[in-house]
This record gives sequence, C-alpha cells and structure tokens, in this order.
Amino acid sequence: MFLATLLISGREWLLPALGLVAATLLVLVWVYLRGPASGGVRAGCLVLKALGLLALAACLLEPLWSGQRAKPGANFFAVVADNSLGMQIKDRGAALSRGEVLRQLLLGTAPTWQGKLEEHFQVRRYFFDSRLQSTRDFSELAFDGRASAIGAALQAIAHRYQGQPLAGVLLLTDGNATDMPDGAPDLAGLPPIYPVVIGTDEPIKDIAVQRVGVTQTSFEDAPVTIQADVAADGYEGESLVAQLLDVPPAANSTPIAVTATNIPPRGATNQAALSTAASASLPKIVQEQTQRVRRAGEPTALRFRMRPDKSGISFYHLRVAARSEAGQFGDPKLSTEATLANNSRLVVVDRRRGPYRILYVSGRPNWEFKFLRRALEEDDQVELVGLIRIARREPKFEFRGRTGESSNPLFRGFDGKTEDTERYDQPVLIRLNTRDEFELRGGFPKTAEELFAYHAVILDDLESEFFSHDQMALLEKFVSERGGGFLMLGGAESFHQGKYERTPIANVLPVYLDHIQETKPLENLKLTLTREGWLQPWARVHSEESEEKARLEAMVPFQVLNRVRDLKPGASPIATVTDAHGAQHPALVVQRYGHGRGAALMIGDFWRWGLHDEVARRDMDKAWRQLVRWLVVDVPRRIELQAEPKPGDPNQAILLQLRARDPEFHPLDNASARVTVRFVGLPDPASLGGGGASGAGGATLRTNSVHLTAEPALNEAGLYQATFIPRETGAYLAEAVVTDANGVEVGRAEAGWTANPDAEEFRSLKPNRALLEAIAKKTGGEILAADKLEDFANRLPSRKAPITESWSFPLWHQPVVFLFALLCFVAEWGLRRWKGMA
Repeated sequence: MFLATLLISGREWLLPALGLVAATLLVLVWVYLRGPASGGVRAGCLVLKALGLLALAACLLEPLWSGQRAKPGANFFAVVADNSLGMQIKDRGAALSRGEVLRQLLLGTAPTWQGKLEEHFQVRRYFFDSRLQSTRDFSELAFDGRASAIGAALQAIAHRYQGQPLAGVLLLTDGNATDMPDGAPDLAGLPPIYPVVIGTDEPIKDIAVQRVGVTQTSFEDAPVTIQADVAADGYEGESLVAQLLDVPPAANSTPIAVTATNIPPRGATNQAALSTAASASLPKIVQEQTQRVRRAGEPTALRFRMRPDKSGISFYHLRVAARSEAGQFGDPKLSTEATLANNSRLVVVDRRRGPYRILYVSGRPNWEFKFLRRALEEDDQVELVGLIRIARREPKFEFRGRTGESSNPLFRGFDGKTEDTERYDQPVLIRLNTRDEFELRGGFPKTAEELFAYHAVILDDLESEFFSHDQMALLEKFVSERGGGFLMLGGAESFHQGKYERTPIANVLPVYLDHIQETKPLENLKLTLTREGWLQPWARVHSEESEEKARLEAMVPFQVLNRVRDLKPGASPIATVTDAHGAQHPALVVQRYGHGRGAALMIGDFWRWGLHDEVARRDMDKAWRQLVRWLVVDVPRRIELQAEPKPGDPNQAILLQLRARDPEFHPLDNASARVTVRFVGLPDPASLGGGGASGAGGATLRTNSVHLTAEPALNEAGLYQATFIPRETGAYLAEAVVTDANGVEVGRAEAGWTANPDAEEFRSLKPNRALLEAIAKKTGGEILAADKLEDFANRLPSRKAPITESWSFPLWHQPVVFLFALLCFVAEWGLRRWKGMA
C-alpha cells in the first residue's frame, strides 16, 4: 500500500515563522503567569492559544500532503471467476447455489464495485474451468466445467500479461482446485492476488470417495487389494454400504485413424450405444461391505481383497451410499446428498499377463523338481522349463597314440587332423516343456539373447563346474541388467558344496559362502518366519496369523540344510530353521541385486513338507507358487507400456510411455511405435446421475478408437511417448505395437487407466480457504469478503501498481486548518471568561 507524506514548500518562511511563534509564546507565558487563576487553568489557556498560533504559523510554510496512486487507465486488473461444476453446490441452509451467488456478484442489479475499478484500471474479465477464457460481462457463466484448474488459470494470466502493467487479480472461487494435488502452484510473475471465497465452511451433507489405491502382492488368496477413504458429513452413526462392481466392456466400432492430432474430437452423445452397452452386459457386484460412520470429518476406511477372474487389465466401479439411501443410484431423486458425483470411482487393476517363463536347471532328477512342477501346473501364467542332467560329463577313453597327444584317437580323422575331435563326452541332459526342438538344444544358454528370454532362473543340486565362466557372468547380468529373478535351492551340490564362492553367481546370492566351518550335519530343523517374513504376504500361506502359526507348528522337521557364513548387507531373512539345540540358521534369504532379485533357499529337502499329508502338500504347492510369483512379478519385458497422468494437468491428460528393448535388453532405437486407444467401458449409467448437484454431469459412450503415433523421447533411448486426453468418464485401454527398422513386429504391450473428472471436481465440497490464503500471502494479496468488494474497489488505487502518478494538495488551503485555529482561540477566550480572567 502506498504511504502519503507531508512536504514543506515554503521553506523560506521557516525562520520567520519560528521567531514569531517563539516571541508570541514568551509574551503569552509572561501574561498568564501574572493571571489570578490557578496554575491548571492558566496552562490550559496557554496551550489552546499556542495551538491556534502554531496552526496559523504553519500556513506560512505552505505544507503539502503528497503521495502515489495508480495512474488512471494505465494499469490492467483481472477479474477471474470459477465456472466449474463445483459451483452448483448449495451450502447448508443456503437458498442459492455458489454459482448463483457468484452470478449475483458479477451480474447483479448493482455491481458498482466493477464500475469503480474501471475508473482507475483497464479491467479484463475471465472465467475458467479446465482452461482460461476471456469474457465481456460474465454472461457465459454456466457452471458446467468438469475441472477447476486454478493453477493453470493463474499461470495463463501470468503468461498473457508478462511484461505488461498488471496491478492485481481478483479470484472468485471456492478454492477446490483439481490441478494442484500438492499445494500452491508456481506463482512467479504474478501480481497480488485477492481471492474471494465463494461458499461457507459449514459441512454439507454428503458422502465422498476421496482416495483410492490399488496394491498387488504375490499372495495367492488376495493378489489385489483396493483401499479407499470415504468422507461422510451429516451421516454420523449411520451405516455406509460400499459396493465393488465390475465394469462390463463396451462395444467398440472399427478404429478410426486420427492424423495431425492425438486428441479425440468431442462427439455427440450416443444415447443408443449407451443403452445397448448397458443392456448387453450389466455390471455385477464383486464384493460388498458395510462400515459405520463414527464422527464427522473422520475418514472411513474401506478395504477390498479380491482375485480377478482373469489376468491382464480389469476395471471396477466402487460406489458408496448410506444404507437408507441405497436406491439413489437408480433414482437420484431419492438422494439427500449435495451431489452423487463423488460417491463413486473407477478403478483399474493390472494383473500382469504371462506367460512367465522360468528356467529350472538341476544336476540330477530329484523330488524338489517333481513337487515344484506339480505346483506350477496350477498357475496358467507360469511356464516351467526344465534342464536336468541325468549323466555327468566323464571321459570314457584315454589313449595316447602319439607323444604329447591327449585327444581321443577314436575320433581322429583319416587325414590326421585333430582340430574337431572330442576330448570328453558331453553330459546327458533332458529338456522338459521347451517351446520347440531348438530351445536349450546346446544346454544352458550361452548368449544373452537366449537367456534373457526367461524371466527367472532356478538352480538346484548343481555344482559350479557345470557352467563356464562366461555363462556365470551372463547369469549375473541376467539379474543385474535384465532384471530377472534368481533362486538357488539347497541341494547336495549347491552353495558352498557346489564351490560357488568367488564366482559371479555368488555375487547374486544374498549370503556369504566363504570361510564356512565343516561341522556335523543338522537334523530335525523346525521352520519359522522372521519379522520380515511375517510382513511379506508372499511368504505366508494363510492370511490369518493364527492359521499361519498353526501351519508352522504342524510342519514336519527338515533334515538337510546348507550352511552359510552370514547374510550380506541389505539382504532380508524371510525364514529361519531352529535345530535341536535351539540355534537358529538362515533358511530363506532374499535381496535386490541390480534391477533384479536374488534368493537363496538353504533347505535341501523342502519336498519333505509335502509328504506329510494332503493338506501339507496343498500348502507346499501354494508356497512354491507364491515364491515363484515373487521372483517374476517385477521382471521387465521387452515392450512395456505405462499410462501416467500428467501432473497438474486440468484435463487429466495421460502420458503414454512405451519402452522398447532388443533381445539383449538394450534400448531399441529406430523403431516405430503405434498406440491404439479404445474406450472399453463405463460405470452403470444409472449411478452417474445427472448434472450439477444431483449427479455427475451425464456420461456418454464413445465407441471409436484412436490411433496415435508415439514419438521418440529426447532424454532416454528406447522411450517413445504420446499424449491422450480423455473426454468422457470411463475406462480406457491402450495397446501398443512396436516394429523395428525393417518393419518386423518386435512386440506388443497394453495399459489401462480410468478418467474420473467429476469425482475429482467434487472430491471436497468444503471451500479450500487454506489454499486461497496461501496464494494471497505468497503474492502480497489478501482474502476478501464478498460484501467488502465496494470498499476494496475504493482502496485499490492507493495500493502498489506498476504505473503510478503523484498527487498532492495544500493543507494551508484547507478551511479546516483555519477552523481549527479559530476553535482554539474561542475555547481559550471562553475558558478565561468562565474563570474570571477576562
């Protein structure tokens, strides 16, 4: 705010005025000291007459009151109004909606504050929802925008008026921004912002699904967990019914290619297709639960644990209502809530689709492979490929026909050449469940292209001499660079007995194998889970703690254990075994290694668990499946597609990121990537309701597909990107096809996401006063009350502005100065008359 100052223009009269005042005061003091009245009366008379004389003497100095103010018509001032659906909410006890209140402020019969602003500023008017738009008089306000992009609107203002004299921004909104999940936006380059909070802080009767999260584990009984926080105001003590429904797929028409843009155009509402899709495949309730609302403002937590019927991408519809209003989704008129738009959310679940190929390599046929193979046969997403040695590599003949010759003469050719002769017989290997006759034909893979085709490798009962050094180094790269999973089982020739210390494979293992003291074999080993094991869902067989403890107590003791010196830093012990003397030894240890995972199961007769009874065999099979799932769950594929929302984008734009790799998992450049986006489903149309305060704004069904071309990213090799902006609420599925420079298809990938613009808009109905206060504080503005806009318009010209002018007026020219002096003289004369001094 500008500060006015007092200036003296008649400085040449300063000394004469001071002399006159001093002489007059001396005469007055001499006169009043001789007066008959008391000291207090004389002092009062002296002060009054002195003040009058000082006022007259000051006029000789010609004082001027001077300051700065905004130059009329030289500065801009922006008035920005919220046009989103959230403004259709009615506050508790209010007769008008927030939008109607805002309309009266801007278009009422006497909005004189705008006229006063125009007297001093060039007023520019805007309204915003998902984007900022200019307007002449706010007559276009319909409050139908599906987003409240406050951050984007302010940044657009800063960009438009960069380098121009913008004095301030009047922001009229409820503050519920949909593009600022983490707080205030970037306010650089903005003038003072003066928010006007539309709406009251009184809670409104409403149920809102605020946060939804999806987590997946390798735990077989509950691989997917959907968590949601629900806020319920006005329903204290009542029961909420939450339903999780599947989203039926919508019929898709022939894809339509889009050129020159990757944004699908707005189309007319296809009510016929909507009705057809709804009647062809009605959603079914997957799960339902009831929770009681404890206190207002306290979120109610919902948790669904489920296993989708199919792998890959699935969509679900979560909706919540009070038990007494359960029928409101079919008939919104039954609802007493402020809106139904925030009662539901669309959820996407991505259970990665196989097949996951696992290479099992063993030094001999054993029981472990039998039980492991039988357990994985129940998982249609896992393929177990076996490479089992049934005879070692041993020499049969050793003739020395010539001096210094060590090759077998039975294989020597008649021409005397020995380059291609065999020195030893090769081991006899059996290949099981191979893809074709050529897979593993030469034994364990010798090239990255061959080994990297698998997702995990399991070694069992096999000494290190079986591998060449290059093969062991390749296996280490398989885990660290390719991101594969590795598991070593505790056979007779594994770990220390297999002489794996100081080999590249030992680097992958989470345990140390060197300096192990040979002691008596351990027997009667009881398995227990560590604290880390109890926290890992894949390490447990039962979801209930009591059942899991009973299972561990009933397990048969093991008789074979491979000893290790210690665990490596960063390794996590999942299970231990306790011997007859009460000492504990590591049994199952895991760790992250590079981009992949390494695990060690030191028990050598794990199969013994399944020989106890049928229940134990089922538990063991389940444990095998969960351990293998953990090995492969995060292993990257050659082609991967991710759909990530652009942070802070008001249109909920989706960034499609496609990563392509060659057979050796190096970034694949010079490739072509095409992405097809399809609208695959929408929630039950009845649950979406209508627009405004009764529903979510009406859903439409888009049956056309959109083809996008993903362009190479500049900051990462092998990364291709495209952007898609969903126009409607619903579920979307993208499928990417990558071809190399020769036009040969490299692979495919898919990703899914959901668009919930209405749910984001109505996530909170209470005005976000804290956000608006933070914006005002950071820009030097202040929060304004709606009924104080008139006063604000009067005071605004005296605040700081880019272009100002000076103003001044003479105080000595003001009648009030002479009136003050006259009042002082009259008061002094009256006091003297009253006390008999006249």
